[in-house]
Amino acid sequence: MAKPQSSPDAQEYLDEVSLPDFDLLNDPEDELLCANLMKLIQVSLNKAKINSNRSSRLLMPNQLVTQVGKELLHLAYREPCGLRGALIDLCVEQGKGCHSVGQIAVDPSLVPTFQLTLVLRLDSRLWPKIQGLFSSGSAFSPGFSQSLKLSTGFRVIKKKLYSSEQLLIEEC
Repeated sequence: MAKPQSSPDAQEYLDEVSLPDFDLLNDPEDELLCANLMKLIQVSLNKAKINSNRSSRLLMPNQLVTQVGKELLHLAYREPCGLRGALIDLCVEQGKGCHSVGQIAVDPSLVPTFQLTLVLRLDSRLWPKIQGLFSSGSAFSPGFSQSLKLSTGFRVIKKKLYSSEQLLIEEC
């Protein structure tokens, strides 16, 4: 039986288009899961305790939500369980350090296959105005909740939990 051959025009088109560009390869289940995950991340950030004495409501701009969602889908693309196999650590940069805000197992019924550390940054334009919130001698009473806007820049560190491959760090 002869192998079917594609037309020269179709082959030229396939040669010019990379596989990740095909919309057919997008998993609708992962996209829906990602949308729900982004809502869960926002809820976790809204309840964040940057300082041990008070919570700070961390707000994600819409552009950041979109960028993070796309990056999470990109990093989960070749994983055995897709996005469902992710364990996500949420962190916020504070000066030279990084403060852990929470951890999310995307599908708690699965053993995670990879870990993503999402490092978000405070909007630097607001830093002088809020710097006092992070010091222990702040004038605010314990339990005071402050809204802080996050920058659109972030970093994601990916670690495969089933392999000894090196870390992958993506700066966005």
